[in-house]
Amino acid sequence: MGNPTGWPTVSTDNPLHIAVLLGGWANEREVSLMSGHGVADALESRGHRVTQIDMDRDVAARIAEAAPDVVFNALHGVPGEDGTVQGMLDLMGIPYTHSGVATSVIAIDKQLTKQALVPHGIPMPGGRIVRSEDLFERDPMPRPYVLKPVNEGSSVGVAIVTEESNAGNPIARDAAGPWQDFSELLAEPFIRGRELTTAVIDSADGPRALGVTELIIDNGFYDFEHKYTEGRTQHVCPANIPAEIARLCEQYAIKAHQVLGCHGTSRTDYRWDDEAGEDGLFVLETNTQPGMTPLSLVPEQAKHTGIDYPQLCEMIVLEALRVHAAKGGHNG
Repeated sequence: MGNPTGWPTVSTDNPLHIAVLLGGWANEREVSLMSGHGVADALESRGHRVTQIDMDRDVAARIAEAAPDVVFNALHGVPGEDGTVQGMLDLMGIPYTHSGVATSVIAIDKQLTKQALVPHGIPMPGGRIVRSEDLFERDPMPRPYVLKPVNEGSSVGVAIVTEESNAGNPIARDAAGPWQDFSELLAEPFIRGRELTTAVIDSADGPRALGVTELIIDNGFYDFEHKYTEGRTQHVCPANIPAEIARLCEQYAIKAHQVLGCHGTSRTDYRWDDEAGEDGLFVLETNTQPGMTPLSLVPEQAKHTGIDYPQLCEMIVLEALRVHAAKGGHNG
């Protein structure tokens, strides 16, 4: 069907040299390795020359030695998703995929994301930052509520505290829980209902939503294990939801992409209380570097719209080159 974004494809007679940055030392290292290997294979299948670079403390020297035309940033978490790597690549003058420094700093911080999006009419759950130590003294809000690290992705460290929780009330110091690994957490009211997500990809006509997927969990909630363990989550794409809810999901995802200043692709996640209709839809977060593994949602939604995985990877690279050129040599 050609290139659905309207961008020209790159001739394999003059292929790009693309460095795929993957791995690193964040909690999501294994996911990043899966994403990066998949991206590298896909770009090679499109005729490009690919150098895979596992993120370490010497990464700047290794990128400089490779001298790529563009970097595909397949890192997840810190320091690949929080603006650190983006700033380094800006200083080096090398184009890179996905969002720039300012967007990355804001979007990885769940509290800063709320402050950016809510004033623009995007509904998000209320919440506040709490010290982990204080959880052993009192609940920060009525149960059920959600605890999540402020600066982590892939639902790393997320917990739901309910009246029936075996962690105690208040939470006991010897209770096993992901909050133990973080000094500060974001506490939010738990929203009953359904998990939805919408991917956005930049096109020649602006950001385009790729649809809505519902995530049906076998048990519990859409945590790290459910995201990356085959068979733990059913993906229903397109989601079996009312047209108006689907329209709102796409509208909010595009708005979040624009307000945050995302580039390339992003994915916005929701909880929807289907008993409350439109008033029950809440944005949880916008991910500026969504996973690109075989189980990831962006490739799945893209495939549903007719964009295959190698084509999707190439489109993200082309957008990176366009943004770099438009901003005079940095992604912003």
